[in-house]
Amino acid sequence: MRKFLFGIILTLAVVLLFKYCTRQPTIVVKESSVLIQEQIKNVGKLVVTEGHFSEVFNYEDSKDIFGSYLTADKKALVVVNADVTVSYDLSKLTYNADEVKKILTITNIPEEEISIYPELVYYDVQADFLNPFEAKDYNTIKDRVKENLIEKINQSNLKTNAQNRLISELSKFFILTNTLGWELKYNTQVVESTDELKKLVL
Repeated sequence: MRKFLFGIILTLAVVLLFKYCTRQPTIVVKESSVLIQEQIKNVGKLVVTEGHFSEVFNYEDSKDIFGSYLTADKKALVVVNADVTVSYDLSKLTYNADEVKKILTITNIPEEEISIYPELVYYDVQADFLNPFEAKDYNTIKDRVKENLIEKINQSNLKTNAQNRLISELSKFFILTNTLGWELKYNTQVVESTDELKKLVL
């Protein structure tokens, strides 16, 4: 009788142990998936790189009066100080987490956003009675100043610094997936290293 009871207890123990062992990977995968999603949520923020630019802008405009015999001129000296930000809104990042295959796929990375906040101070504004300063002149000046600033931004290292910060944030996904035994992809490409991630994204 004792042997029979011992056999039943041993069988139940083996069954329970088997069930525990077979369920464990599912629990681990679920925990890994939750951890990855939590990391993405933490990274989902605004990555901002700031810069400051200054320039002196000369504005001139001439209006012909009676053909080219007489002109009415206007001009202005404008001092520009502008704060500029280059940002990536990572809350707009899209991804897919495949718990079965243990693959995290980044499907879309938001484009950079350039914001310019210029402060214009006008000096030596001169205008002719026949060619006065109007609202359209100030709008033209603002447009030209913005064009000049965008050109300066493209020639500076501001965008490069913002891209480096972006890659630094995205590298956290590679480190995490690599640690948990998952695979990281950017669209269809497998990411093997942070350097490769940088090449794929930029």
